[in-house]
Amino acid sequence: MKKNRYSIFSLARNAVSYHKDWRAAWRSPDPAPSYDVIVVGGGGHGLATAYYLAAKHKVGRIAVLEKGWIGGGNTGRNTTIVRSNYLWDESAHLYEKSLQLWEGLSQELNFNVMFSQRGVMNLGHSLQDMRDIYRRSNANRLNGIDSEILSPAEIKAMVPAMNVSENARYPVLGASFQPRGGVARHDAVAWGFARAADERGVDIIQNCEVSGILKENGAVTGVETNRGVIRSSKVAVVAAGHSSVLGSMAELRMPIESHPLQALVSEPLKPVLDTVVMSNAVHGYISQSDKGELVIGAGIDAYVGYGQRGSFSIIEGNVAAIVELFPVFSRVRMLRQWGGIVDVCPDACPIVSKTSIKGLYFNCGWGTGGFKATPGSGWVFAHTVAHDEPHALNAAFNIERFTTGALIDEHGAAGVAH
Repeated sequence: MKKNRYSIFSLARNAVSYHKDWRAAWRSPDPAPSYDVIVVGGGGHGLATAYYLAAKHKVGRIAVLEKGWIGGGNTGRNTTIVRSNYLWDESAHLYEKSLQLWEGLSQELNFNVMFSQRGVMNLGHSLQDMRDIYRRSNANRLNGIDSEILSPAEIKAMVPAMNVSENARYPVLGASFQPRGGVARHDAVAWGFARAADERGVDIIQNCEVSGILKENGAVTGVETNRGVIRSSKVAVVAAGHSSVLGSMAELRMPIESHPLQALVSEPLKPVLDTVVMSNAVHGYISQSDKGELVIGAGIDAYVGYGQRGSFSIIEGNVAAIVELFPVFSRVRMLRQWGGIVDVCPDACPIVSKTSIKGLYFNCGWGTGGFKATPGSGWVFAHTVAHDEPHALNAAFNIERFTTGALIDEHGAAGVAH
């Protein structure tokens, strides 16, 4: 009881002082003249890369350069879904590694990332949908990934609020279900990796925008920033929607397009949905947060651009799709909407790769699947940067595949966004 009273008084005292005496979760150092590795991008993937470089590969001097604030990009602008039920072996193995890391991430970082394994359900509305679901589910099982096939009755028992009537516009014929999938807290993931990386000596430098990539004799030598030149023989770019912009600074043409991706949340409700529901046909997905908000998303806007607003037509179609599945939500009011920027490769798979410039590495093109890959992406990218060779899990995701033709077509598993 004394401990509880002390905690309450401590919180009140620090609140009155505007928390000025609280220890910062991570340092805010000025950039040093040089580092062993520079990571460009302070989102989840960049912070995870820096963390694993320091924790697993014992790289000494590492800097993370973020043009804004930590987690202010796509990490804080998504719907937080985590799953590994991808079709092709290459994707399935990489996302499964990430899911395995998610399962122990709070303990590893000593920070609660609020990973909730409530399951992810992918609905089928046609015979072709069900054929695809059976194919993907069987492929998952062959790769050791948990997957079940649910009947409409089993879906209704699990999600009573869903309309599974045969008279619905898009009748629900069945679904795949991955019990180990779920959601996590996006801000907590960024903060956890940032704090853990800082504890291992990583310099996290915010408000430090990269304006140029320096190279000499075919090798990278550092970066130009709004805070001066910073030297390094290894630069790892993890800039999400702006990857093509960073690539052009090194005279690299990246095979990606950037699109807005929107999402929205409702006013808080009492618990009504305890799993994640996704549908390709009606093109929507929904879960309920711990605060009670319905977290809703759809696919990307068709046009390319770097805006974080999106178009109203996507929101209108998205809400109509959700009400089609859940008529009970028709009177629920939307609380807020936001947009992110996703970079999409032609085969809906990422690039985690060395480049033709020695010491320059790119991690990009995750499209709508970036958040779920956060720890796995950092884990394999750190290996690639530390050893100058890809890990077996990301070897297939090299940039050369777009000239050799060895593509990995994951549109069927990733097309619904998340």
